[in-house]
Amino acid sequence: MADDMTLQTMVMDELAWVPNVDAAHIGVAARNGVVTLTGIVGTFAEKFAAEQAARRVKGVQGIAQEIVVRPASAHKRSDEEIAERAVKILNWDIEVPDEKIQVKVERGIVTLTGAVPYQFQKQSAESDIRQLGGVIDIINLVEVRPHGDQATDPGAVHNKIETALRRSVELDASHISVLVSGSKVTLRGKVKSWWERSTAERAAWAAPGVTQVDDQLVIGN
Repeated sequence: MADDMTLQTMVMDELAWVPNVDAAHIGVAARNGVVTLTGIVGTFAEKFAAEQAARRVKGVQGIAQEIVVRPASAHKRSDEEIAERAVKILNWDIEVPDEKIQVKVERGIVTLTGAVPYQFQKQSAESDIRQLGGVIDIINLVEVRPHGDQATDPGAVHNKIETALRRSVELDASHISVLVSGSKVTLRGKVKSWWERSTAERAAWAAPGVTQVDDQLVIGN
């Protein structure tokens, strides 16, 4: 594992490499594999991009996200305006069943509630809101509730996830175990990076009928 100073430098270099992040406004500290991000940015999208950049760096085992979103005066929006734009953008996105998602905005914090059949729809809704000006934070409480015809035998779910993990060029599936209980999937084992962990989690969510993924994967060499 990289020492703290090396890890800090690597994360700073990655932030400087990302075009939609102003690295000059972000502070980075590293301790025992945990990276702390601080500073002030103008949009929630930039805050998210900074976190994703840190996740991609080899050796990062955890992230303390302390970046504050403070929109510039020209980009400030009232809660009513943010809510109206949120409803519209969800309606425009063909991947999101907008009639199943409710939006609440309070002091720039957007809370999403409701239920959708697939995890990718929940993630797409959050991604849409992330692009709106004036958003300070997002609380995604949307539940994943598959349709009745999506109910799948746990053994079949297990096999599909393991096959997907082995198929992925981004991770070594030999160190990952998959446990399926009803519609819940538990991932255990070891991966080399936070990015590999996210890849494994996405594979688990992609299986039909899954409503919960418990990611217990450990990051290490």
